[in-house]
Order: sequence, then structure tokens, then C-alpha cells
Amino acid sequence: MTMIYKSEAGGRELLDRYRQVLDAWPVPAEHVRVPTREGETFVLVSGPQDAPPLVLLHGSGANASMWRGDIATWSQHFRTYAVDLVGEPGLSAPSRPALDSDAVSLWLDDVLEGLGIINAAFVATSLGGWTALDYAIRRPERVTRLALMCPGGVGRQKVGWIFKALLTRPFRRGGLRESAMSVAGLDAEKDRQALDAVVLTFTHFNPRREKLPVFSDDALRGLTMPVLVIVGDRDVMFDSHQTARRVRECISHSTVNLLSGVGHAVFGQAEPIAEFLRA
Repeated sequence: MTMIYKSEAGGRELLDRYRQVLDAWPVPAEHVRVPTREGETFVLVSGPQDAPPLVLLHGSGANASMWRGDIATWSQHFRTYAVDLVGEPGLSAPSRPALDSDAVSLWLDDVLEGLGIINAAFVATSLGGWTALDYAIRRPERVTRLALMCPGGVGRQKVGWIFKALLTRPFRRGGLRESAMSVAGLDAEKDRQALDAVVLTFTHFNPRREKLPVFSDDALRGLTMPVLVIVGDRDVMFDSHQTARRVRECISHSTVNLLSGVGHAVFGQAEPIAEFLRA
């Protein structure tokens, strides 16, 4: 636990807060723990048992709670599986499979097999978007549709210096809050709840520091499923304009939405994504 948290006490505080969010989940949900080669993986399952499967993959420094504003929409028509990525501040194992290998896809193989899923649609963001893309490239037969918000691995990653500052400088919480607003593109008043969660997380959590591997044009051209990509034009983590351009050039059956005035944190896309998933 201390590998991914700055202290045992801080880790317990984060997980206690997460469990409170899960207790107030807006729709009925099952808490499932899946054994994998990377350790136990926690999955929050909602929606009709006979509905098509939809796998949700959150970003770095997050967990399944990031979907609480969207889950009521998606779980009407899908059996949703909100996965806590391993090595992140959720209820999954603290292991961090190497990104420059097939280790992440092998872990996801274990998750899907443990859940009894043959293939599924995916919704994912940031690091989760990278994970979903990596899986779609390596296992195209298991991904039916792919909806990505500000995904890693396509446009240039440009905030190594910001995370280095967040991780190495002795910030007061006020300074950390300002930095989180800059990195995530959050508004101090409108996004207060999300901002509070980000500040609490990065007060206690050690995120992965390596840059995400970038997918080649050939790898992107090999994608066979419909793809929706939503990016903010003010994303300071990834070059969203480059992401949009590469997706449009390399994936002919893709839809790209470049949102004006939006940073890395993308909200309010539950309905457009649901329309794409049900098309």
C-alpha cells in the first residue's frame, strides 16, 4: 500500500472516502472482486443482467467514483462494469504492470474472463483511454465500440514538468489546489466537488511518473471497431489538437469532438456517448 500512497494513514483516508461514495452510488450496484495475475481487481457492476456489456476505465489518480454522474444514463441500456485500475487509488491491487509490454492487456484479459465477458464496448478516459486503446489494438475481437475522452497515447504528452512539480515541491493545500485546477482544467466554483477529490487524492497518492507509450499510425489504422474521441482544446496534459488530427487521419470510421474551452477533465458527455454506444 505504501508503494502507491505517501503514507498508510493517507491511503486509509482516501479509501474510506471512496467507500462512502460507493455507499451512496446513484443506482443499484454489485461489488465484485476478480482475481488476476496482477492481484485482485475491484469492479462495480450496474444495469440489467441481460443488457450488452460496457466496460468503464478511469484515469490516473482516480477510481470508479468518477463515473457516478454518468452511470444512471449508461446503466439504463448496458450492463456496466466500472473497473478500478490496478495501481491507482481504488480497491484493486497496488501493482503497476509495465506499460511498454503486453502486461496491461493480459491483466484486462483476466478481468474480462473473470466477469464472463467475451467482448464489450469500452468507455475510458486519460490513462484508462490509453489502456482501452492498447487493448483494442491487441484484442480487436474483444472490443465492439470505443469511446475515449482525452485519451493518452495519441497526442503528445506535455505535462511531465507539471506532475514533477506536484510530486516534488512541498505544496500547501492551497498551492496544490491551484495546480490541480491548472492541470485538470477545473473551475474553482463550478467543479468544487471534483476539485476537492483531486486535491485529497494527490495529497496522499503517488501517481505513475512514466510517460505513456505513443501508438503508431499503423496501430491506429488497424482498429476495426467504431471509435468516438472527445477532447478539450485546453487540455494541458495531452496535445488534444494532435490527438484529434491523428484519429481523423488514421481511423476512417471515427468521430472526433473537439470541445471548445474544455481542459483535461471532460464532463457532461453521458448522453452523446450513450447515443454513440447505441448506434
